[in-house]
Amino acid sequence: MNTQLRGTDEVMLPAGFRAAGVRAGIKRRDVKDMGLIVSDVPATVAGVFTTNQVSAAPVKLCRNRLKGGTARAVIANSGNANACTGAGGMADAERMAHVTAETLAIPEGEVFVCSTGHIGGRLPMDVVEPGIRNAADHLSDSGGKAFAEAIMTTDIRAKYWTVKMTLDGKPVTLSGVAKGAGMIEPNMATMLAFIMTDAAVEREALQEALSAAVDQSFNRITVDGDQSTNDTVLLMANGRAGNATLDRRHSAWPDFFAALNEVALQLALKIVDDGEGANKRIAIVVEGAANDADADQAARAVANSFLVKTSWAGVYPNWGRIMDALGYSKARVDEDQVDIWYDTHHATHNGVATDTPLATLKAVIEQEAFTIRINLNLGEGRAVVYTCEITEEYVRINVT
Repeated sequence: MNTQLRGTDEVMLPAGFRAAGVRAGIKRRDVKDMGLIVSDVPATVAGVFTTNQVSAAPVKLCRNRLKGGTARAVIANSGNANACTGAGGMADAERMAHVTAETLAIPEGEVFVCSTGHIGGRLPMDVVEPGIRNAADHLSDSGGKAFAEAIMTTDIRAKYWTVKMTLDGKPVTLSGVAKGAGMIEPNMATMLAFIMTDAAVEREALQEALSAAVDQSFNRITVDGDQSTNDTVLLMANGRAGNATLDRRHSAWPDFFAALNEVALQLALKIVDDGEGANKRIAIVVEGAANDADADQAARAVANSFLVKTSWAGVYPNWGRIMDALGYSKARVDEDQVDIWYDTHHATHNGVATDTPLATLKAVIEQEAFTIRINLNLGEGRAVVYTCEITEEYVRINVT
């Protein structure tokens, strides 16, 4: 019998995984900035990376190592992205992998490297290398939270989620940690996410599942419309649960995929909730588009409009700004057919205002979470994008 249990806002590492987070000294502040995840046995690995044409050295390294299909460790630092650093930056990423492999006595090709932080500066390897060894000394099966703290940059809160379930009568855990707060969208974000499971999963199925889960989660969020150079999502499955190897034909595959989707979506929503300077989470739901692609274009235009986002910050329900964003999107729009709702309150019908009081709409956007639902009334296309408002604090965070 296969049973999925409710997810929890915790990080409970699956069997056979250990993690650590320590201070290496990359950041000036006295905070953790070096994290390490280790599987005690070789794990099948899947990955999704930034689509930015400018990608960081660790992204290039991880893409190449993903071809091997197996991972034993991930070493990650915050405070420096190791992006736009040329051949020297690639040498630094490779050196991080080498020191990790040497310290753990594992194959170097099974070490993945991730970095996040400022673009354009070389890593301070004089503190990175001892930081890696220090992280190895602090590995534990309760180290997931420390790892999540070590990869934070402008994040205010560490992000993690765990789902426990039963497969083939065996207890199985999926646990994920992530970072991200700004430069969010499109196609992931300035974000790192690491998902671990003790389930046994066939390699191609694992990659297919991760790609699909990312499309429904990390690719559904935006904070500011800026795309990063370092986005990486890695999924490791080490098989320690002892279940029959999962693939698309296994009866439990839908349950496993649902659990993976839950972990990915919860991590993605936590990134929106922690958007730089943000206090609100807004779901933009577009229905009735000519097709799904049009719905996506329309939703993203609204979600990325700074005029719309600042109106939410100012508790100003200016649906005209939403109409404007829909109009300049690449979606087909007929202004005389557009309906807009703030939660369940109808703001416009056929492109003109309803008699819903302004105070009612204001009450909606005063909430910490609400939904803007838009019906273009042109077809069956549908899309959802999650976003937040833009405040003065966003500017303050990003002037340095």
